[in-house]
Amino acid sequence: MTNEAIQQTILSWFPDPEFPQPQFSEEGSQYLTVNVEPGQLHELMQLLKNNPETHFDYLFCLTGVDYGKEFGVVYHLESTVHRHTLVVKVQTNRENPVFDSVQDLWATANYHEREVYDFFGIKFSKHPNLKRLFLTEDWQGFPLRKDYVDETNMVVK
Repeated sequence: MTNEAIQQTILSWFPDPEFPQPQFSEEGSQYLTVNVEPGQLHELMQLLKNNPETHFDYLFCLTGVDYGKEFGVVYHLESTVHRHTLVVKVQTNRENPVFDSVQDLWATANYHEREVYDFFGIKFSKHPNLKRLFLTEDWQGFPLRKDYVDETNMVVK
């Protein structure tokens, strides 16, 4: 499928997602990006994976982002059958950042979501084992948040 066809397919499922201007990687390849509301995330991801035309069977990257006023998660999907890619972005407020887990769709999301929780404090509802992955359970705070302060381990140039 072309990026335009993927975009039209998504618009047939949800009339209001945003498609920001295409981004180009260093290699020059174009990634179609779609911004969705948190309440639509799991349903969209399920459709993207299970629809035979899109068949996004591979979640190759899941990343947390601290935008300052909001938190977000960025998902990179690929169809190994059709050889097309898609970036899905979702954002929410800082007070209680929660998104639906997609580990029931892609097993690789299990550890990616735990890593995002560990470093950003973003929670994933319906995750079967959401706990810290790299840091100890008694670690205070989330080190990749922009407002994180760690006086003990501060590196000063």
